[in-house]
Amino acid sequence: MPATATETTIHDQLTALVRLQHIDSKIDQIKKLRGDLPEEITDLEDEAAGLMTRVEKLDEEQKSNAIDRKQSEIDVKDSEQLIKKYEEQQLQVRNNREYDALTKEIEAQKQRIIDGNLRVEEIDIELPTKEAAIEETKTRLSEIQEILDGKKTELKEVLEDTKHEQADMEKGREKAAKKVDARYLRAYDRLRSRLRDGRAVVPLLRGAASGFAVPPQRQLEIRQRNRIVACEHTGRIIVDNDLFRKTIKKVKI
Repeated sequence: MPATATETTIHDQLTALVRLQHIDSKIDQIKKLRGDLPEEITDLEDEAAGLMTRVEKLDEEQKSNAIDRKQSEIDVKDSEQLIKKYEEQQLQVRNNREYDALTKEIEAQKQRIIDGNLRVEEIDIELPTKEAAIEETKTRLSEIQEILDGKKTELKEVLEDTKHEQADMEKGREKAAKKVDARYLRAYDRLRSRLRDGRAVVPLLRGAASGFAVPPQRQLEIRQRNRIVACEHTGRIIVDNDLFRKTIKKVKI
């Protein structure tokens, strides 16, 4: 067990926990000034990255189609020349077998011409749709980037306004945490992580703590300040209100 466990009393630990909670609550308030900006910026950055990937993919498809179209046109011209060549050769054949072989070649080249022209037509039909998709995506990307730049500027201003105050708070928190016994600190941190408002230590006010009634016997134990009492509903550490107020008043960061 750490030395602080034997050298400090429960009263000291309660005081240290209240002090730590007060500082953490102040830090939470500073972070709330940023609102949802960090999350919004992350979402916008993810959307922008997705849009950039889409533009790149569409551009690559356009380049590939352009190459494909050009090749199809070349194939058609090659086939036309080959057909002309085979037809001339048919006039010079010596038997039916050679004639039939050339006829098959001519039919194959005609099919090649059909396929090539169909591919050119298909690419030409797709072209306006592809171009519209690229333009639409680039427009959306530009809009997102403008919004993103504004959000980043806004966050930067908030961070600039609060960075010194938060830095001081963080230093104060580090000192305050050292005064809390390790086992209580672990319990406190676990509570903080699962409670939406981050209030792991709360005062006893008019027989209740964080909205839940506290039994009279428990109230007495809390006021005696000689044991750690947790709320049976939320798990929060409950502290005598007088101790809570006096401790907070003494906190200087």
